[in-house]
Amino acid sequence: MKIFNTLTNQLEEFIPITDGVVNMYVCGPTVYNYAHVGNMYPVIVFDMVYRYLTYKGYKVNYASNFTDVDDKIIKAAIELSTTEKEITDKFIKAYLEELQDLNCLEIDYRPRVTETMDSIINFISLLLEKGYAYKSGDDVYFRVNKILDYGCLSKQKLESLEQGKRIEIVDEKESPYDFVLWKKTSEGITWNAPFGIGRPGWHTECVVMIHDIFKEKIDIHGGGVDLKFPHHENEIAQSKAAWDHNLANIWMHNGHIMVEGEKMSKSLNNFILAKDLRKDYSSNVIRLAFLKNQYRTPLDLTKTTFTECETINEKIENALKQAHTKIEMSAIEVGKVKNDEKIDEIMDNDFNTPNLITYLLDLLKELNTQMRNNTDISQTYDKILLVNSILGLSYEFKKFNDDDKKMYQIWLKARSDKDFTKADFLREELIKRNIL
Repeated sequence: MKIFNTLTNQLEEFIPITDGVVNMYVCGPTVYNYAHVGNMYPVIVFDMVYRYLTYKGYKVNYASNFTDVDDKIIKAAIELSTTEKEITDKFIKAYLEELQDLNCLEIDYRPRVTETMDSIINFISLLLEKGYAYKSGDDVYFRVNKILDYGCLSKQKLESLEQGKRIEIVDEKESPYDFVLWKKTSEGITWNAPFGIGRPGWHTECVVMIHDIFKEKIDIHGGGVDLKFPHHENEIAQSKAAWDHNLANIWMHNGHIMVEGEKMSKSLNNFILAKDLRKDYSSNVIRLAFLKNQYRTPLDLTKTTFTECETINEKIENALKQAHTKIEMSAIEVGKVKNDEKIDEIMDNDFNTPNLITYLLDLLKELNTQMRNNTDISQTYDKILLVNSILGLSYEFKKFNDDDKKMYQIWLKARSDKDFTKADFLREELIKRNIL
């Protein structure tokens, strides 16, 4: 199995640190508003990764955080005359409901920054002791110059690095590249640390939560490509300073979100909230749209994309509904196929979901042919369910009672006897009962 490692910029054979176990962390949202589709892209991508690794037999320990301390959260609380906790609790609840609506699996850990503060303060104290951090004025900064290969993830030289959105250029810094670990503030929630009253900088939060949960270097660290610099770069820098390792063996990044060919942004008025997208499309259609491209490429959400995915979803649903009826009525034994070499071949190549969807369509054609020819459908049906489970597609069909089964058999006999009037009448009844 090969995964593209952003850190080395190449496909690498995936070898877990501990045999049979995968520890994975994905950066979660800052919870000051409802989640947008940019938040949902890594969620769906890494839900697929989680599903596939589990299918492969790994015990996956999966963590993703909530950033519930941030200037935007404080601003929202002030504007609404409420507390930061009420704001974050509201949007965390909404986010988790949206994940459930999108058929994402439950994960093992969802730490919050506010619940990790003692560890964050201890971590900053450790960096101060080791000389990788310094106090200047009322704030604490990280000395980027002490990390000799700073820029190893973003592949930029220190002198040419662009300043990230959350890096403040202030006179108190020894270098413009240094980033804040702790800042004094008089607004919003604060904590009392040995180096002053304030709150942590953004880049320190994830590295501490990872260490709190896993205690060591992890197998996979994921997130959107926009986090590669400065956030993930700075995570690596702090991990090297504290523990002399890159925090994760494999760094995975999904591509940017585009909307009708343009990068999504509020200024272009093409900003899409996940809850609004759900009003127009089913979870299956959204997941197909998000996974129809290879995860590392930019995802362009267009009306054409969703129309194509609606068609694919209808094909899957129609074929599975017919197969379900045949299985229920004929007592066909299914569920024996637990793995598929073709799935492995496709997905072992850096989670190639576009090819997996193509394979799914091929299986549907095969299933339809088998049903027309009245041949064994069990293996093909099982393989389709395996693909669906990895893509996170979910379909529910009616469980038939004895009366349903009896009517279905009478309909089959009427067709066989060429009693078309009776067959047509029974067919309408079966459609009303959602059997055909």
